[in-house]
Amino acid sequence: MITKITKRLLIGLSLIMCHMSFSVALTSCVDNDDDVPMTRYTSEKMTAAAFLEDNPEKVGSFVDIMKKTPYFALLSTYGDYTVFAPNNEAIAIYLSENSYATIEDIPSAVIDTLVRTHIIKDNAFFTTDKSEGSLGQNMAETYIEVSVSNDASNNNAIVHYANTVARMVEFDDSVTNGVVHIVNRIIPRTSDKLPDVIAADSLISIFSQALFLTGMADSLMAFEDETYPEWGADKVSQDSVYSWNNRIVCKSGSDGGVAVPAQWPEKRYFKFTAFIEPDAVYNEHDIYDLNDLIAYAKKVYDAVYPQDAGKYDNDFKSRKNPLNRFVSYHLLDRILPYDEIIGSSETLRCWDTSKADPEEFYETMCPGTIMRFCYPNEQLYINRKGLGNRYQVKGVRVLQGKELVSTLKQAPNGMYHYLDDILEFNETVRDEVLNCRLRFDSSVLSPDFQNSGARGRFGKEQVIAFRLGYIKNWKVMGEQAVVGMHGDDIWWSHYKSNGVTVSGIFDATFKLPPVPKSGTYEIRVGYTVGVERGVVQFYLDGVPCGIPADLRIYGSDPTIGWVADVSGETTEAINANKAIDKAMRNHGYMKGMDCYWQGGDKTNVLRSHIHNLRYIMTTTQLEEGQDYYLRARQVLKDPSCYWSFDYLELCPKSVYGSPEGEDQH
Repeated sequence: MITKITKRLLIGLSLIMCHMSFSVALTSCVDNDDDVPMTRYTSEKMTAAAFLEDNPEKVGSFVDIMKKTPYFALLSTYGDYTVFAPNNEAIAIYLSENSYATIEDIPSAVIDTLVRTHIIKDNAFFTTDKSEGSLGQNMAETYIEVSVSNDASNNNAIVHYANTVARMVEFDDSVTNGVVHIVNRIIPRTSDKLPDVIAADSLISIFSQALFLTGMADSLMAFEDETYPEWGADKVSQDSVYSWNNRIVCKSGSDGGVAVPAQWPEKRYFKFTAFIEPDAVYNEHDIYDLNDLIAYAKKVYDAVYPQDAGKYDNDFKSRKNPLNRFVSYHLLDRILPYDEIIGSSETLRCWDTSKADPEEFYETMCPGTIMRFCYPNEQLYINRKGLGNRYQVKGVRVLQGKELVSTLKQAPNGMYHYLDDILEFNETVRDEVLNCRLRFDSSVLSPDFQNSGARGRFGKEQVIAFRLGYIKNWKVMGEQAVVGMHGDDIWWSHYKSNGVTVSGIFDATFKLPPVPKSGTYEIRVGYTVGVERGVVQFYLDGVPCGIPADLRIYGSDPTIGWVADVSGETTEAINANKAIDKAMRNHGYMKGMDCYWQGGDKTNVLRSHIHNLRYIMTTTQLEEGQDYYLRARQVLKDPSCYWSFDYLELCPKSVYGSPEGEDQH
């Protein structure tokens, strides 16, 4: 049973490992008790509000602004907050740039947003926790990303930034309810939607013109779902809780475990991510204006879709127009900070990179297409095929936030990233890069799982649950059915340390990601075993996939045939393990992968877990450009049972049926 994790941070020390009843995990919370460390600049223990008020010569102007909102009082209460407090000089610059004579001239709505932009709730982030990358969303529901550089004028001292422009002139001031960082600029935020933020960036003018010409800009304007029920409209959701007792998920806390509230998002948002080539990259390919890009897109996509060549050239808003395909292949229907595209920084440490690069696959907004992301050598690439420094297809590198900085690159409904080369769904990508085992973490199978912030909540003892009917690509019915996502926990026996849980007497259907090329595929689901998991019947487009799968049965059961690997790299050991795999496949099962370590422990790979399995649902012909739907129905009439859905695999015959056989990664 997972118990509540706490951590006391001492400035200058790294993360402290906190013991639970069966494991160790990391978190970044600071409890309001006698063990809280003192601040760097005072000898008293105090809240964030008290610390700010005690330093008027540094942040007095920000305190005056905060006192016009409810948030100053909030920072006087128990909790875990990260506060980026603009110093007096930063406020003075802000007033001047916005033509405000005094703080009194700032409209109340602007003040409210300004303050919320500088506070992260429920997480206290010290620079010893994370010096670079996304810290998650602030209270204004935009992302804060931190980065570091060297100060050449000060013996190359490390300099910390928030969103590339706000330098932390003082940092890691530990307070009883979190941490305070003092910054020398207001953290930028805009109310513009993503297309307008893109249009304002002079470095990407050619792509911006194409975005608006194709009408894809209109597809990036959505933000809040106005049909989402207000609180009180769904009493069942409000009253439901998850109880974790040996990983049991049920609707009440009466099963002897610690009841963990199933937190339903108060609002539902639509958000997007764009991957964009700067004009300078286009210039390297002799693309200097929009007409050049139109011609380039036609050459690429006429080759990939010869049946459509010449038919839609003048209809830029047609989804079959080459430029429309080019632009929409750059877009995803979810918000993805750089270091959350593949997994959290904690889960990235769990990869055996000698066997496989960390990777993820996403369906794009170009119909029928997907992207392959990988992370070799701490660099993020799209559509790369290789391992580490070696590659068969180089791919396109996604620049980190601190590279080629020109503007905010973020809106309330999304963000964008620069690329170092032209991104396209060409024949090489389709036939070579994506001719692989397509493994989709369950968290990417609906944008709502990521736009809600459900994924990436490392160390959080809660489940984000979703109101039925408000999960894109999913339809869920059934008595007491609940769909939720458990936060990252590197000691959970799950790929990427998170998973979708579907509980109750459920009947759930979701859309499969598209296959890049027609052919024969095995469709598999990765899951963890447990006595409370239940029995699930799977269907593909309404056709049953064999007999119901009993998710309660461990791999050692004769019907599955799991046997521990023979150790060693000898020919005999390799052949013995291949024989074990073949015997399991004959039963319709596979072991977990060998490239992911639970808890970052190199001796604890998922392949060695008797309770971490892959179930081969069916082998069938799948056509490119066609939608398919997977249905999972709980057979047992027990609402406390659930399906712990880890990942989905679409594996082409060229991989599982290759002469050398499929690898164990």
